[in-house]
Amino acid sequence: MRAISVVDVKNNFFEIMNDVIHGEEIGILYDNVKKPVAMLVPYVENKQLERKIGILDGKINITFCDNFEITTEELIEMI
Repeated sequence: MRAISVVDVKNNFFEIMNDVIHGEEIGILYDNVKKPVAMLVPYVENKQLERKIGILDGKINITFCDNFEITTEELIEMI
């Protein structure tokens, strides 16, 4: 990763974007103290179509008895 100033971003925007498109990560520094304020990173499309919830998703099966009842208050007390 390389870091550049905001002024350099302004003056060389298209060249910097070309570098990002080709996989480079670039930190942006602000002010005379060169404080890091942002990152330019390549966009990666999320190809995962289905999100699994929890580490046990698909590994266990939970069922409730037919006579199972719980009130909202009881549920809140459990939390």
